[in-house]
Amino acid sequence: MCGVVGYAGGGDAADAVYSGLAFLQHRGQDSAGIATMCGSRMFIEKGRGLARDVFDSAKTNALRGAFGIGHVRYSTRGSALALSEIQPFYVNQPFGITLAHNGNLTNTDALSQRLAGEDRRHVNSDSDSELLLNVLAQAIDRRTKDGRDAEAFLDAVADVHSQCAGAYAAAALIAGAGLLAFRDPRGIRPLSLGARTGGEWLAASESAAFRPLGFDNIGDIAPGEAIFIDMNRKLHRRQFALAAARPCIFEYIYFARPDSMLDGALVYDARVNMGRRLAEKILREYPQIQPDCVIPIPDSGRVTALEVSRRMKAPYREGLVKNRHTGRTFILAGQSRRRRSVAEKLAVIAPEFANKNVLLVDDSIVRGTTGAELVEMARVAGARRVYFASAAPPVRHPNVFGIDIATRGELIAHGRDESEITTRLGADFVVYQDMPDLIAAVRDAGGNANLYETSCFDGDYPDGLADEEYLRALEERRSGARDDDLSQLDLALRMRG
Repeated sequence: MCGVVGYAGGGDAADAVYSGLAFLQHRGQDSAGIATMCGSRMFIEKGRGLARDVFDSAKTNALRGAFGIGHVRYSTRGSALALSEIQPFYVNQPFGITLAHNGNLTNTDALSQRLAGEDRRHVNSDSDSELLLNVLAQAIDRRTKDGRDAEAFLDAVADVHSQCAGAYAAAALIAGAGLLAFRDPRGIRPLSLGARTGGEWLAASESAAFRPLGFDNIGDIAPGEAIFIDMNRKLHRRQFALAAARPCIFEYIYFARPDSMLDGALVYDARVNMGRRLAEKILREYPQIQPDCVIPIPDSGRVTALEVSRRMKAPYREGLVKNRHTGRTFILAGQSRRRRSVAEKLAVIAPEFANKNVLLVDDSIVRGTTGAELVEMARVAGARRVYFASAAPPVRHPNVFGIDIATRGELIAHGRDESEITTRLGADFVVYQDMPDLIAAVRDAGGNANLYETSCFDGDYPDGLADEEYLRALEERRSGARDDDLSQLDLALRMRG
């Protein structure tokens, strides 16, 4: 999971892009990069860590120009990133192109073979983002034989759509020409467009970046759509309707900021609706759950937990304190490391648990590591009963579109019913959101998609983008390295986009 920003305007591109990345930092904390364009010259700075750690005034001052793109990246197993994997990527032919990408391509082997063979293009890393850049560069090369107008660049995106399978939202600078941004035909990964008075444009993975920077939210870059902003800051756009749109529903559950609008839905409202429907299910189907208090798993469980508390008429209590200087536990390598990380990440306020029946509410349950540790911590703190509720349905399948959700054998819900999951977590009851209720929660918040990408819950990978053979190969390559000593190949495979 990553964050992408693209800026075109009359101001300082480096400042605008850096500011945009600051509002997308939750989407990636392991590396950051910015590329700017001044006329036909490109300037690139990137490194490991948060954007604020990578960039200082000297580096941003060296990034000249009024057009720019930026990227923040989230590594999957907590391992250090090779510098060669950090975005944006650059190719010098044709014209010079830089690209930042969020997502995951699922036909990388075929693309690699074709690029290395008939197209004779060299890819210097294991990243599918660099593959995407080279596919785009080759398409632009073909489409601009007769001129470098906006239509040629938009046509090149149609070629990308016809060749690349999977999920991608990308922003690219084309030297001396302008800013190109596009989204895969299913719109699995998000991308929005904002505008500021004076002819400035900002494309970003989430609309939360717009308002603080003074940009109006123009709306989503639609599934399959490409936009191009030329050197005169004129906007050109075209949508290629090549497949049924299926935005990723996990964005609403966990990744996106609550103040973002994604495909018509305000994330905050979607999470409130998840809480309402989850509470209604508990009241309807689990009358034996009588909590003395509702406690969220911070942070993304808070909005849902507040609504559960209100609907169930049980006090909302902040019983867990989060250490904000740790990463997300479900991406760490090794169960022992994940267990240690839970203790480092969350601490209990013991009086909120002592002699109480507590209902813990989280956004989702992936491996179950965090849940099991928290249930044990609650019991040690004196809780009489511990109930656990998830705003999402059971995660039973890998996500192959840019979210690192584990192989099937690591998922607590894979091959287990709710009673078995309850036993493994050590809880008294575990309650999951129902899939129809999850989809309704997003639609009630304004979601405008007919379908959503829900493969990690139901195993329905759109249009055969990940079949059983692909999933087995993925798991074999992941299990080929020891859990606590990953190979670089495994890291690259899991770090797509």
